[in-house]
Amino acid sequence: MLGKTEPACLLIADISGYTSFLADAELDHAQDVLADLVGTVVASLRPTFRLAKLEGDAAFVYLLAESLDAAATQDAVERCYFSFRRRLRDIGQASSCDCNSCTLVPKLDLKVVVHHGPIVRPRIAGREELIGSSVVVVHRLLKNHVPDNGGPRAYAMYTDAAVAAMGLDPAAAGLERHAEPFEGVGEIVGWVRDLEAAWQDELDRARVVVDPTEASRTYTANLPAPPAVVWDFVTSPGLRPQWQHGVTGVEEQPGSAGRRGVGTVNHCIHGQDAVIEEVLDWRPYDYVTYRSQLPIPGTPPIVNTFAFEPDDAGGTNLVLRFGRPRSAKHRAILEPILPGLDVSIEHGLAALRTAIDADSASREAAGGIAASEPAVPESAGRYLSEPVSRTA
Repeated sequence: MLGKTEPACLLIADISGYTSFLADAELDHAQDVLADLVGTVVASLRPTFRLAKLEGDAAFVYLLAESLDAAATQDAVERCYFSFRRRLRDIGQASSCDCNSCTLVPKLDLKVVVHHGPIVRPRIAGREELIGSSVVVVHRLLKNHVPDNGGPRAYAMYTDAAVAAMGLDPAAAGLERHAEPFEGVGEIVGWVRDLEAAWQDELDRARVVVDPTEASRTYTANLPAPPAVVWDFVTSPGLRPQWQHGVTGVEEQPGSAGRRGVGTVNHCIHGQDAVIEEVLDWRPYDYVTYRSQLPIPGTPPIVNTFAFEPDDAGGTNLVLRFGRPRSAKHRAILEPILPGLDVSIEHGLAALRTAIDADSASREAAGGIAASEPAVPESAGRYLSEPVSRTA
């Protein structure tokens, strides 16, 4: 029996070049590498997305939602790619094996297709399946001509339906238009982001973070949710008033179209006053650094970093550090303000735990993010434990 129709964001992350890689590679090591990389991709997309199915060298995931946060969706896609690239690098550095499989690993890459549309989730033979024309569309788009038409090899393609759900002007956001004709479906318009270019920007961008040795104040909270969930509560303008002490609203001025990140300016409304925040560094879901100007005449700006550290229980150790002003004059101005800041932060972190507890309870009542998800194969790590020579 079919279930109800639900709106969903559908995403497929597909490892490019795996077929040719497999043809020239030792099978045992190739299987381990695939399991390692697919596991990395799936882990980076959870818990925002739920795994629907593993399809060989691709992961098919989805998120039930009528609309999408443009910044959060693009951040999730790019974080997935960055995690994939870091894992490729780590495999190459960790392995002493020079077999064909391990030598060819750097030639692998990733492409991501994102669509939005109605789906139905019936249970077939005890397993949840996704069906509907939207499922067909996102799969057909894997066989596209982006690289053939001079586009990037590593890319994210967002369909018109996906950018509409994000409320995004794709051209203003720097996405390139690409159309694909499909028999029986018609022309599908997608918008392409060069993920290799995004990765290079990530590597080149300077890091701005308050180090523990530079902090005038450090606050910590252990929260029962993974970093991606805590990140949303800390950075989303719509969620911050739920927990941030005295904040009644956050007015956001993005630094670029449809993106939250470096250059974004937030006006955190506190009654008649506002704290002005500028994002100095943005690394989902690792840390975010702000420069904040308090609504007190004569006070210097304060640089503060929220760091999100996963714990062994699936939760997050949230660490908030306020930087120590460099000049004695500015330290003297801020010193009498700090006790009041302590009270505000402690109230806020307590409210954040309450909000996350409620969110976790809601997720559990709905069956949990990971309920009924397919198992992800684990790599045996034979390219590390059993290195071989290609001439053996």
